[in-house]
Amino acid sequence: MTGPPADFELRLPRLLEAAGYAVELRPFGCVAVRLADHRGVVVATTDRPVDELAAHLPRELVHRVVVYSDEPSERTRERGASIGVEVLGPSTVGPALGELLLAPSPAGPPAPDLEPEPLFAAPDERTILPRIDAADVAALVAIDAERYRLRFLPHYLFAYKVRSPLAHGEPGPVEARFIAVNAVWRAAEFWEPGERTLVADDAVAGERLAPRFGEAEARAIAWEEVRRRHSVSVDHTEQHAGAIVIETRRITPDATALRVGPATLVYAPFWYAESRHGRIVLDAVTGRRSSAASGAPAGPPA
Repeated sequence: MTGPPADFELRLPRLLEAAGYAVELRPFGCVAVRLADHRGVVVATTDRPVDELAAHLPRELVHRVVVYSDEPSERTRERGASIGVEVLGPSTVGPALGELLLAPSPAGPPAPDLEPEPLFAAPDERTILPRIDAADVAALVAIDAERYRLRFLPHYLFAYKVRSPLAHGEPGPVEARFIAVNAVWRAAEFWEPGERTLVADDAVAGERLAPRFGEAEARAIAWEEVRRRHSVSVDHTEQHAGAIVIETRRITPDATALRVGPATLVYAPFWYAESRHGRIVLDAVTGRRSSAASGAPAGPPA
């Protein structure tokens, strides 16, 4: 087959629909999208700029194609290549049909239950045990700190399960992890299982700060951070007139591949070191200096 039939702009939408694309008719032709393998095709029955036509395709698609009913100019092909869009016409759509209509690869085994397990069995154990004492702080800070105070900062802790996309956009294995949102600084952090030990609230003495915002805002922060962490970059390569064009796109897990459980309010220990050089805040479990120290709440010196 060296070229498409004369009425391919009428037949191609039907072929795409039969191949699993969701087809929508538009004034300029049609838009066909197949999310199973992140492909999209615009069939244009009118002569419009490739940028305008490509704008009707979701940006997260890995393979985007614009098919013109009349032979596109070399300038149009070059413009398409520069924005990561393959441009086809009557002379080139025939050989490309095999790839466009090829069924997507199997999505893999069905996803297991994505609902996260409950975080804790004992609701009264919400305080994280410090592992670093005042002497450790003096060594870690490496300055002549004069005063120390141990404070417990509220965190909204979420368990979540996510099926991250793999390099070519297909679903990957399911991971179960934790994310904590500091209810004072609005900073999110991923906590490793077993890294922190929970004890009863009255087991450790120290000042406790109150949350500055609610669970709904914390959930929105956690959701965005989880999606960002589990996104992948996909390089889509096309060859146009002997030139290889590589476009990198980000694919993020959607609502069908991510579940965030209910929040549990826990109190994590931090050392506040007051010195003539200012305030330094250290995580009393990991010893890491807090990147949010500039927004740490003020308080009286120890």
